[in-house]
Amino acid sequence: MSLPALPPFNVVHERLPMIFPAGTPERNYLTRELSACTIFVGLYIGAIEGTETWLAPKHVYRFSDIQEGMTTPAERTAYSVQVMKPSGRAPGEQWYADNSRESIRDETLREGLVVLGAALEKPGVPTTSGKPRYMLQAAFAALFDPGLTDSALAEAISAWQAKYLTPGALARIAIVRRGAAAGGDHVLVTFPSGETRKLKPGPSSKISKAVIEVFAPRFLGKAAVVFLSESGNKVVARDDELAKVIGLNIKADKNLPDIILVDLAPEHPLLVFVEAVATDGPINERRKDALADLAREAGFPVEHIAYVTAYLDRSGSPFKKTVGALAWGSYAWFESEPTGLIQLASGRSSL
Repeated sequence: MSLPALPPFNVVHERLPMIFPAGTPERNYLTRELSACTIFVGLYIGAIEGTETWLAPKHVYRFSDIQEGMTTPAERTAYSVQVMKPSGRAPGEQWYADNSRESIRDETLREGLVVLGAALEKPGVPTTSGKPRYMLQAAFAALFDPGLTDSALAEAISAWQAKYLTPGALARIAIVRRGAAAGGDHVLVTFPSGETRKLKPGPSSKISKAVIEVFAPRFLGKAAVVFLSESGNKVVARDDELAKVIGLNIKADKNLPDIILVDLAPEHPLLVFVEAVATDGPINERRKDALADLAREAGFPVEHIAYVTAYLDRSGSPFKKTVGALAWGSYAWFESEPTGLIQLASGRSSL
């Protein structure tokens, strides 16, 4: 069996964020050390599309630093076979504990690499089987060729992404990239009424723009913007006439969210408080209670109030950092996945 050239482990790890940029679904699974170890071992034993060699989680967690230094074709082939025996293991301290099997199988492979086509599954082998059943896609494995560097590497990665990442994944990546690179003199926001406002450039303004132009028309029947703020300038746009009609007393204080929307389609309007989170500051229980008080003063019963925390992407650090603080009974929305909405249901609800 012909084995591929073996790159150093650190090269595999360094290339993963380039291959799977911000916005890639399950990027945390795809770019972490465990993923790099899985791919490295796949290359080590030659478990690549077009061969007869398959990878098992056991190949990964039983690997060791000593085995990593044994790089002759004979040593690499021997490890692939002997480690699958009941007592098989590499010399030295193994990379991961045996109970890492599920993380390698489910998170790194089945929910990460396989979903994006970077790895293949052997048909007919049960999911829970310990038998080897995974291999790296040939074009994906080629991206780790140690002879591929600089502009040639960038071109190869770009070509692979264009051909093999799903349209949805590519769209999500493009949205995140656009948000991360938000710049220029201003962010122009178009309200449902057709009126426009200019916001200072930055990720929070970018998310606010998406909330008004994408979220509002998708999830509200007849949307209107009552209030819009931005970092460093709490009151940018406010419709005092509309606020007065619905009984809302807007005061620029620390409890005001970034955006207040109202859905005028229902018989009783729906008031929607939205916080655009680029770093921190989600709608937590304290903020929710303060906003509920504001709405109740305007005569809005609890069933006609909604609370939304908006983010750029579900895989980004702002969501991971703040998800534990999100208030029960609120929602989370992501610019990169505009058709979905996460509900943090409180109390018992039917499924």
